[in-house]
Amino acid sequence: MTQLQTKVDPFTLEIVKDSLIAIGDEMFIALAKTSMSPIIYEVLDYASGLLDAKGQLLTQGNGVTGFIGMLSAMVKQTLQKFGSADLKEGDIIIINDSYGGGGSHLSDVGLVMPIFSDGELVAFSANKAHWTEVGGKDPGSFSNDATEIFQEGLQFPCVKLFNEGKINQAIVDMIQANVRFPELSLGDMWAQVAALKTGEKRVKELCEKHGKSMVLASVDYLLDHGEKLARKELSKLPKGTYESEDYIDDDGFGNGPFKVKVKVTITEDKFIADFRGSHPQVPGPINCSYTALVSAVRAIFLAITNPSVDANDGVFRPFEIITDKRSVLSAERPAPVSIYWESMQAGADLIWKALAPVVPHRLTAGHLLSVCSVVLSGIHQDTNEPFLIVEPSVGGWGGADGQDGARGQFCIGDGETYNVPVEVAETRYGIMVDEYSLRSDGAGAGEFIGGSGVIRSYRALSDNQTVSVTFGRNKFVPWGINGGKSGSANEFFIEKANGEVDGPYGIFPRYPLNKGDVVKLVTATGGGYGDPFKRPAEKVARDVRNGYLSIQQAEDEYGVIINEKDFTVEDLTDKRKQRGA
Repeated sequence: MTQLQTKVDPFTLEIVKDSLIAIGDEMFIALAKTSMSPIIYEVLDYASGLLDAKGQLLTQGNGVTGFIGMLSAMVKQTLQKFGSADLKEGDIIIINDSYGGGGSHLSDVGLVMPIFSDGELVAFSANKAHWTEVGGKDPGSFSNDATEIFQEGLQFPCVKLFNEGKINQAIVDMIQANVRFPELSLGDMWAQVAALKTGEKRVKELCEKHGKSMVLASVDYLLDHGEKLARKELSKLPKGTYESEDYIDDDGFGNGPFKVKVKVTITEDKFIADFRGSHPQVPGPINCSYTALVSAVRAIFLAITNPSVDANDGVFRPFEIITDKRSVLSAERPAPVSIYWESMQAGADLIWKALAPVVPHRLTAGHLLSVCSVVLSGIHQDTNEPFLIVEPSVGGWGGADGQDGARGQFCIGDGETYNVPVEVAETRYGIMVDEYSLRSDGAGAGEFIGGSGVIRSYRALSDNQTVSVTFGRNKFVPWGINGGKSGSANEFFIEKANGEVDGPYGIFPRYPLNKGDVVKLVTATGGGYGDPFKRPAEKVARDVRNGYLSIQQAEDEYGVIINEKDFTVEDLTDKRKQRGA
């Protein structure tokens, strides 16, 4: 603790600390309320927060857990490029550099604003939002068959969008000329600006009310408090080295599978994730940058240590990540990264898989893992105007010690995001939602069963539509734990108007759809936890009544014979009786 902190009122420290967190929440709401795109105001595919003058994260509101850490990287790249001396009041920097501060794909555009008090740089407000369009070769910009970054859209290499409060109109003109839906992209940009200015205003008010010195002391206190909480939880974890490996299906070009691995070492004061030995970066766009990997594994670190803590850089001081350069988990220019989440989330899942057996109170069996993204474009049948659907999909999570898996939830990388509501989709887009239901395939058997995936079907209402689908975990399904069975695959089908069915597929670019064709999206059921024969027979009967299992699956997987008339327990199989369950 600094000497300054010992001289200040501890109650005021807490008040200012909590005020900083509240400012992050207000910025988050301001962006959603003023944005133009459903991917932001409905799905919540964005993050916003405050950082200190060194670029350390203080508070972050985010719908997407995969953005935890990316705001810090944006600000640190801004400081590295401009230095505090070249940053002025009213400056706003725009950045989506995938290999540096941007961290993810080009569609996630970040803005950074320095905040001054009495001429001194005291903080930054920053946000990062998924724009519906940033140009590139395909509608929606994140192409699942790109071979280099230049095909994926406009790149903003940490440049000033505002210079001392004056807009750089040339950048705005370039955006307008290079994206397919400029009113959406520019509308979202202005929403981000509004959110940044909200943060700036509130921090200035805080400095005026409590004094700049008190605010800076509270910043140090907030970070030190986060570190203290993390180290307390770290001390409770089992010490040792834990390893796991898995595979990423393919890169969209039929290459693969790609082996990834981790060695997790937990000591009294360190949590080290060593990904060395994972596959080198690949030709297709599943690569992720080191920044993206760090953001993903931060989410699983929080889940293991303290899932309820507010994220800040102090929390992650005991956490260390090691990779090989130019690997699929730490790609470098000009590797394509459009669907980066496939490798990014694989990195988080490796730590999850390695530690689930030793911290079962915190970690479940495997889940759908993939963002399961859908980009569907065409001409609206009523307005003759172009439309574009960009959204993630929900699926099943794994069973855990003491509870069944969650049904119809987003993957760990998406966090607190949402589908575009059926009513919004059918109003704004040239499709009809034929089905939105749970996938009850009976996979993920266990004492605690894996959660159901979903089925979501879009029927095209005009000709010449296209759909690009990226469903990872198509070949390597969610894993079970402690005797639980594996879940099912993410996959999709095309049901054509003439009755033909094509599929299943995992990754497919620009599949052509004509009027009456249906794209049927089917997401994974999570892995099971524990021996299925230990699941109480009454629960198995209830699962059959609810449609999660078939009568035959109840007998084959759980050893429970169900009466076909009233779905009650009729008997147990000899195998189950012999096991004494």
